[in-house]
Amino acid sequence: MSSESAFDGETDSATDTRADTQNDNPFRNEPTERDAAPQYVLPLVVHIEKAAPPARTDALETAARAVLFMLSDERSLGEGEDEGEWARAMRDWQDARIRKVVRRARGAEWRKASALPGLTTTSAHADANTGTGTEAVPVLSPAEVRVFPPIPLDGWPKELAKLQVSGTDLDDPHPPPAPDPAHPVLWLNPEVEMSAGKAMAQAGHAAQLAWWDLSDTDRKEWREAGFPLAVRTAGPDRWARLVTSGLPAVLDAGFTEIAPGSRTVIADHPALRG
Repeated sequence: MSSESAFDGETDSATDTRADTQNDNPFRNEPTERDAAPQYVLPLVVHIEKAAPPARTDALETAARAVLFMLSDERSLGEGEDEGEWARAMRDWQDARIRKVVRRARGAEWRKASALPGLTTTSAHADANTGTGTEAVPVLSPAEVRVFPPIPLDGWPKELAKLQVSGTDLDDPHPPPAPDPAHPVLWLNPEVEMSAGKAMAQAGHAAQLAWWDLSDTDRKEWREAGFPLAVRTAGPDRWARLVTSGLPAVLDAGFTEIAPGSRTVIADHPALRG
């Protein structure tokens, strides 16, 4: 999977691969026939207002859920007479290297982006993302991420092409709670530091890997529940166990921020546990 995440002045051109060896796998580092296909990107825009940004973990989780809603939307599915309006673009995107681009918007820019065809996903924890405005407890907004149908690499709508790609990173004002073991968890590598934008793209990659590995029944149940999930940084011991678990993993090609071959995220879905 290739990821191009434009955020905080960094353009993530990394190639993220699954930890398997399928020959026709869009997540492989090695050149494949997919490289000869027209290349598309899945644009994501995170809503960040200066006075009340979302918490970092909330933004990562919302980005992952946004990708899942796009993958499962009826407009993204079907063929022939039953083809949804986004289905062809989704197939073209998944037939090539899988790229995700994360940008940021506020104010009028966010409103203009929201008018384009796409899906907006809002934090699953909206009530928890509030604050007093003090230095210790800043005002936070529930995360909002809009995902758009895939577009050609050089086919950006002007409303998205001009969005900011530098500026504010995101923080968690306090450590997130322990995740519910009954729900999927996207575990971040504790030894890899990533900007918020790169981490959002990587979380989206991991969610997509989990989705692809699920049965139709498990997919249906997850979607009907609203795609509950958590994004957390694993402790060293947990990460060591996850690496050998056989769960879907995202590897990075190392073009930006981190060393090549770094395993960035592992998708721990209950239905995929051995």
